[in-house]
Formats: sequence, C-alpha cells, structure tokens
Amino acid sequence: MLRQSILAASHCPDASAAGITILSATAATRSLIRTHMYVSRLRSASGTTSTSTIHNRIPQRFYASSRSSRKAWSHATTAPGFSTGPFEPLTPPSPSKLGAPYPARSYTRTRRWSRRLLIFASLVGVTYLTDKYVYASGLARSLRTFGVGLVVAADYKLNFRPKPLPIPWIGIPEGIPELHRRNAERLFDLLRHNGGLYLKIGQAIAMQSAVLPPEFQAMFSRMFDDAPQDSWEEVEQVIREDFGGRTVEDVFGISFSGAEGRGVMERTARASASVAQVHWARLPDGREVAIKIQKPEIERQIGWDLWAFKAVTWVYTWWFDLPLYSLVPFISERLRLETDFENEAKNSEIMRQLVENEPSLRGRVYIPPVYPELSSKRVLTTEWIEGIRLWDKDAMTRPWLGGYGNGSAGVHGAQLDPPDMAAIRSALGKNTQGNTYMIKPERTEWKGRRGKGGLGLSTKDVMTTMVDLFSAQIFKWGVVHCDPHPGNVFIRRLPNGRAELVLIDHGLYVYMSDKFRHEYGEFWKALMTFDNNKIKEITNEWGIKAVDLFASATLLRPYEGGDDGGFQTKLMKHLDGNKTASERSYEMQARMKQGIRDVLADEDKWPKELIFIGRNMRIVQGNNQYLGSPVNRIKMMGTWASRSLFQDPNLPIGQRLMNYWHHFLFKCVLALTDVAFYFFRVRQLLHRGGGMEDELEARMRDVAKEFGVELQHNVFEG
Repeated sequence: MLRQSILAASHCPDASAAGITILSATAATRSLIRTHMYVSRLRSASGTTSTSTIHNRIPQRFYASSRSSRKAWSHATTAPGFSTGPFEPLTPPSPSKLGAPYPARSYTRTRRWSRRLLIFASLVGVTYLTDKYVYASGLARSLRTFGVGLVVAADYKLNFRPKPLPIPWIGIPEGIPELHRRNAERLFDLLRHNGGLYLKIGQAIAMQSAVLPPEFQAMFSRMFDDAPQDSWEEVEQVIREDFGGRTVEDVFGISFSGAEGRGVMERTARASASVAQVHWARLPDGREVAIKIQKPEIERQIGWDLWAFKAVTWVYTWWFDLPLYSLVPFISERLRLETDFENEAKNSEIMRQLVENEPSLRGRVYIPPVYPELSSKRVLTTEWIEGIRLWDKDAMTRPWLGGYGNGSAGVHGAQLDPPDMAAIRSALGKNTQGNTYMIKPERTEWKGRRGKGGLGLSTKDVMTTMVDLFSAQIFKWGVVHCDPHPGNVFIRRLPNGRAELVLIDHGLYVYMSDKFRHEYGEFWKALMTFDNNKIKEITNEWGIKAVDLFASATLLRPYEGGDDGGFQTKLMKHLDGNKTASERSYEMQARMKQGIRDVLADEDKWPKELIFIGRNMRIVQGNNQYLGSPVNRIKMMGTWASRSLFQDPNLPIGQRLMNYWHHFLFKCVLALTDVAFYFFRVRQLLHRGGGMEDELEARMRDVAKEFGVELQHNVFEG
C-alpha cells in the first residue's frame, strides 16, 4: 500500500497533494500492521486457526482503525491530481506552482541584545582604562571601599548580639570574637590593597587600636610597615612636572655619573610611606638633604578617596545611628592639607620659630629647616637628620662610645662631616647600568668598634623634652603637631650629654583659636583639682553631655571626681550580675554607643579640634609607657595648662595676676601627685610592679573590659 502511494504521489502535479497522499498512506499502513501483529499473537496464544473465533476476540477499536485506514487509502488514491496512468519520473514543480514565498525570519530581539551587550562592554572597557590611567584607579578603589564597607556594616548589624542567629551561613557559632576577626581582616586587606591615603587612615586606626577589640589590634599592628616604593621613572616625572620640565640633575645640581663639581643622589628611597617616599642627596655646596617626593597617584586618587570616606561615613551614621558624619568635613580638610607639601613647609617654619622663641625648649628641640627653592607642592626638601628613632630604646640607652664632649652628628644644625666623595664618584663612574644604590655614609662611629654603643641618654630626659614640647603646643601656642608617632621623632645626643629631640613630618597640624585654647587649659586644670562645676560649664559650652566619659578619655585614665562617685562607679551600678559575660559585654558596648552620642550631643558646638588633639595626647601617652613611664605625664601637662593661663598675653593684667596666684596653689596641690608617682617608680625599680602610667593603664583596662574592650597600648612595639 505504501509503495503504491509513493508511486501515486510521484504522478501528482501538485506538491501539496503528493504530501497528503504519502502521509495518509503512511498512517493507514501503520494501522494495518498493528492489526496484523495483534491477530498473530491471538493465534499463537489460543492455538487455533479458526477465522471466526479470532475475529470475535479482536476489539472493535481495531476494526474502526482498519476501516479508517481503508478510507484514508481510498481518499489518497482519489485525491485530486492522482494519476493511474503509466509511470512517469518525478519532476520538480514550476515556480508558478510553488505559491508566494514566505518572508525571511528576522532575529530582532537577539540582534538588539547583542548590540546592547557590545555597547555595555565598550563602556566598561573605556571606563576601566580611563579610571586606571587618568584617575589612578580611584573609581575602582572607591567602589571596592563602598562594597567592603557595606559588607562589614551588614555583618555587624546582623551578628553583633549576645546569642548568634540560628540561620545557616549568616549566624556565627563562634560568637563576637570571630565577628571581629573576619571584619578586621576585611578592613586590613582593603586598606593595604588600596594603599595611598587608605594606609594613612589605617595607621590612624592602628594608633587608636588600644580601644579596639584584640582581633583588630593584632591585624592593624602591621600598618606601620613600609609601603611599596614607586619606580624612579615615576618619581622623576613628579619633579619634572613641579619644576617646569627641568630634570632632577638640573633642579638639585647633582649627577648620577659622578661628574666633578656636582652633587650626588640616591635613586632608591631611604623610606617609603603611604603618601610619599624620601631620597638622600648631597648638594654641590655640601648640604645633605632629605628629598620627600609625593607618589604621583596620590594627586589623582585623593578626590575619589575622600568621596568614598564621606559616603561610607554617611552610611554608618544612618545605619548605626551615630553622629559621625558631622566630623567628616574637618577630617577631610586635614587629610587634603597633609598632601600639600607647601602647607607642610609653612607648618614646619611656624613650629621652628615657636621653638626658637621658647626659652625652655630652645636647644632641646630641633626642627629641620626647609629649603623653599628646592621645594614645591609635591616635593619637599629639608635638612637630612642623622639620629635614632624613638622606638630604638636600646640604642638610646646603651653607653656612649663617641668620645667625651662630643655629640651626635649634625646636632644644633651643624653641617655633617663630608663623605669620601672621590670614592663615591669613582663608584658612580663605573656604574654602567644607571642605577644609584645606597651611597650615603652610615656614620656609626658612636657605636664603637664592636657596634655595641649607644647615645647614653636617660629615658626620663627624652620624655621630659617630649611632654614639654607637646604641652607647649597645646596649652601655650595652640599650634599642634598631630602625628608624633615614634617614626616622626629622632633622638640625638648633645655635647653636654643631654637629649635633643628632632621633630619631622609637619603635614598634619591643628590650629586652636585663643578662646578654645584658653578653655582647654581651664578644663585640664579643673580635671586635676576635681572642679566639677568648671568642668560642667566648659563641657556645656562644647555641647557635651557625657562629662565623666569625656573627662576619662581626656586624662586617659578613669576620672573619679564626678558628683555621683566617678565614671567607673556609675558604670558598674547599671550592671546585672546574673547575666552571662557575653550578655554583659553586649550591654556595656551598647552603653558605650550611647556614650558616644552623648559626647557628640551638639554637633554644631562640639570643637572638631578635639579629634586630633586627643590623637596627639594618646600617642604621647603611648610613647611614655613604651619607655617605661619615666615621667609624671599628667602632672607635667597640668602644670603647662595652669602656666598658660597666667602667661597668656591676651588676658588683662589683673586676670593674669589672679591666675598666677591660682597657679602657685595649683602647683602645691600637684606636689601631692609626686608622692604617688615616686611610690610607683620605686616599686618599678625594685621589680615589684609597673610605673605610674602602667598603674593608670591597668585601671583604664578594668574600665574598658566592662565595655567588652581589651585595652592594649603596645601598638608601637616591634
């Protein structure tokens, strides 16, 4: 049947009729085959060949199928165009019989999305290249900051609670310590990866890490490692841009090949920080200088970095309900000024003049001069300082082997002994690769032949000079260096055996108004005499409600002179002894959050200078403790605060005389603090305990534990 249908279809002049014929025949053939197979199985199963018996057992549906198959066959053989004549080969139909052509299928949606994807990829590529080569990846760094900031905020919002959330992948079974650890790692990786201004922010966090959880302290202690150096080609480009296209050789009068009559310079930086790196050079006139060159990417990144800082702070202010955003403009301004080396040169010269005009500090403190003809907005050239860093306690205290009546090289600004320039020029002349490595003489004669010598100074002399310097800045001058960490303080030995302190890096400064400086001096004096009425009067003027908390933060020890028994007493009064340690920690940190709101109660009246003044005092306190608490820091600062009130030339003579009498009485009261100081000092010398700073530290640590904070002050060690 199927064969006949194919032959019949080949005779159909119409292609559609031929197709119908073949399909109908195929269906009919398939139905007949099924019927035949069913009959065969019935015969085999019943063992009979009787046709009537078999037909009676066939279901009616097969008869219906068979009848429809025959009808289909009949319809196929009688369809229009069916030919029963002789066989003719199949011929293709003529174009006129094919009908109208179908329109071509169009892929408009696919083409549209492909075009959109291509445009999007092109925009992303152009944005990436522009950001990388024009803005030094500022946009990418900002987006990375925003993303990490949101993750950290969400993590604390969800998981900072006494009991972890019972939700897989979100709750932390290990509790709050694991929460601190993983977020400290996130922030550390972000700051180190972004570099630049972010490293400066990370160092600020590290210096305040004593009040952060131990997990943050361990992570951020590595923030003081040297930052990577930029290549010499990038450094040279900065000098060319800032000095009108002149070469390094032309600007500084040096030669990298050792030419006669010219100076020399090291291409490899002696130190590299977050914002700049420092190179040594010897000018043709014999002066040895430190050339501080800003990294070229900083200028292009700072706008994006400050925008990211503002955005993240705004989110945290809204999310955690803390009044932090009002501090952002002042902090941003200070950070931007820190990258302006002309501003740093101005600060350095102001501090240099103030020290020279202060009899108690003249000869004990040295500020290196700036050479303005060799400086610009991104290049700062100052006198090179030979000395030891404040953190090198062993070199500071070991015996002096430099000869009687001699001092360290360069004290009081004396010109350094000239190096062997003939040997240096010979080495440079043989250098065919163009690289200039370390050629500066080390000048370690004071260490002796075995290298075991030191400056032979006492830590008390060093810290007395330091506390006097920064107390004068805060209480007398109102010009405060806000970054006095050990890396920015050099120590040298004077010919008379006393210490000379050299202060460098004058980028971060705060200028106090006369009114605020006077109020701050009165506040410190009131803290020392427990004058609670005066304390409340001043803090109200500053818009501060949490008086005892602010007083403790200022003194860096618990303030016990409050009307209600002191800060720690009021703190413990609200604790429930039946709660677990985790619940008490959570409750106290919640109270600390409220305390921050109370300290920043009136954002308009709150003096923004307190941010950086507190930073200065915190670093000085850490330096004193690191050297073994050799001085009574609180007494010395209180004395300077009281003295500044009668030495203030802006006050009437009658007020100054009254303040002088009060100062005399105040010193008599402060004499009592020496009893406690020397008690702890003797105990320290007998190895029966720590010094006074250690005792105050222990008391502050007890208070901090009630806030769930492990207080540590060894951020500079190592």
